[in-house]
Amino acid sequence: MTATQSMERKQINPESRAPRVLGSYSHAVQVGSLVFVAGQGCRDAKTGIESGITLDADGRVTAYDIEAQTRGVLKNLSLVLAAADLSLADVIDATVFLKSMDDFDKYNKIWAEHFTSKCPPARTTVAVADLPGHNFIEIKAIAMAHENTEEGV
Repeated sequence: MTATQSMERKQINPESRAPRVLGSYSHAVQVGSLVFVAGQGCRDAKTGIESGITLDADGRVTAYDIEAQTRGVLKNLSLVLAAADLSLADVIDATVFLKSMDDFDKYNKIWAEHFTSKCPPARTTVAVADLPGHNFIEIKAIAMAHENTEEGV
């Protein structure tokens, strides 16, 4: 028996609040006290449209606002975490995928507005060739669930 087989896996899919997944995967999976959140883009759950983009008549992106996209991603990340009774304050590690490292300073500014604790999460930021949809940023994260200290719960 492997380690993950001996621990129960709990699927977290807040379909009614967060954008639906675009494949055969979970929004997040909890194993023990760790919650592994799949990469989140900035697609609005209600409209299905990515935030912070300007499209031409043919649907091609002519401009994007990385700050608006970062806010959208963090909103979606927060929605998934909330489905597990967690928040951004519970994130212990994040991987950020940027389409362009030229956007680093602007995204980092928005990040700093959302992660203000004395011990922010560990973070890795990498540039990638492309991202799904009209996303110029995607964030995946690991959060730690709260230990339940009440007896019998």
